[in-house]
Amino acid sequence: MEAFVPLAVTDLFGFEWLTRLVRSATGWGGLLIIFVYSFLIAFALPGVSEVVLLAPLDLGLPTWARLAIIILVSATGKAAGSVFAFHLGQEAKEAGPVIRFLERSRFDVIEWSQRRTVEIARRWGYAGLALALSVPFFPDTLSIYAFAVLEEDYVRFAAATFAGSVGRLLVTLALSAGVLAVL
Repeated sequence: MEAFVPLAVTDLFGFEWLTRLVRSATGWGGLLIIFVYSFLIAFALPGVSEVVLLAPLDLGLPTWARLAIIILVSATGKAAGSVFAFHLGQEAKEAGPVIRFLERSRFDVIEWSQRRTVEIARRWGYAGLALALSVPFFPDTLSIYAFAVLEEDYVRFAAATFAGSVGRLLVTLALSAGVLAVL
């Protein structure tokens, strides 16, 4: 299963130490590491959140219960980090210089992300955000910030990011089980 999760993205940006920390997290204290990592992935770190599934937590529980706890802790951390990003997005809406800088940037991040996010939001609303965040191995920080700039409901945003995070990890587990079954 280790080769199934692409960790090179975090290695490129110098955060491999944090990925290694998650992959070596043990015991109940490892849940704090998973929470903090998931919080940071939501608003600041490049990379993928699926690495939390590789944490070798020895909690004295059956595998299904250990994975359920990892998923819930990770989703809670990611929802909390997303709410922080949401708050930053709300502030950025009011910060003219930030928006002007991004609009003048070479890639026009604002226009592209707003267009895609508006399409998703109009069609599916917060459920669309949850679905978008359920796609494994795709960094979702841009989606979180883009949606944060457009919306205003903290509770719905937190619920959507929590649901999307749970969905993402469940999809990853299903894909991993399928790959392992074929091997």
